Amino acid sequence: MKSGGRNSAPCAVVFDLDGTLVHSIPDLAAALGEILAEEGLATVPEDAAAMMMGDGVAKLVERGFAHVGKILSPAELAPLVERFVARYGERPTLLTKPYPDVIDTLQQLCDAGHRLAVCSNKHLSLTKAILRELSMDGFFGAVLGGDSVPKRKPAPEPLLTALAQLGAPSENAVMVGDSHNDVAAARAADMMSIVVSYGYCREGAANLSADRVIDDFSDLPGAIRELS
Repeated sequence: MKSGGRNSAPCAVVFDLDGTLVHSIPDLAAALGEILAEEGLATVPEDAAAMMMGDGVAKLVERGFAHVGKILSPAELAPLVERFVARYGERPTLLTKPYPDVIDTLQQLCDAGHRLAVCSNKHLSLTKAILRELSMDGFFGAVLGGDSVPKRKPAPEPLLTALAQLGAPSENAVMVGDSHNDVAAARAADMMSIVVSYGYCREGAANLSADRVIDDFSDLPGAIRELS
C-alpha cells in the first residue's frame, strides 16, 4: 500500500459493522436458528455462526444450512434469505450491543474532526436499523450496505462510494474492520487498514496484513495517529 504523501490532516474513517462496532452474533444466530428449526434442521451455535460472517446475509444463510448438512440450490436459497431478513429485521438489536468503548471513541473521533462512515456487507435497511436503534446513526455521514452498490467488499467500490458521500479523498482515509474483506477492500481503494482482534475473523486478525491490529476499540485514535 502506498504511504508516501500522507499527512496528519483529519482523515475519513470507514467502519465495518458486525464484529467491529457491534456484537451482533446473538441476534443473527437466533434468527438463523429459527429458520433452520422451521425446516426441521438443527440450529447453529453462536461461535460457529460467527465464523460464517462477512459476506452478507445470503452467504450466512447458505453457510448455516451447509453447517447442518443441507446444501441449498439458488432457487432454495432465495426464499430462505427473504424469510431470514424478515425475521431478523423484526428485532435486530434485541441482544446486539456496541462493543466496549465504541460510543465514547466515535465521539472522540468526531470531536477531532474525522469524518465517519459505515460500510457493511449486511443489507442497508438492516444496517441503518441497527445504527438507529442503538443511537449510533448520528456519528456517520455515510452508511452503505451490501446492496447499496453493485459490488460489495472486498471490491473497493463500497468504500470509494462512502468516501465520495463524505466528500473525502482516499488519501489519509482508513478502513476499520475485522475481516479479510475489509483489508482487501481498503487495499484496492488505496486506503490504510486497521483490524480489531476481537471480531468475527476466520483467518485470525494477525494474518490479514492490515496496517495495524488493535485489541480494544479505545486504541483506535492512537492507531490512526500512528498511521497519519
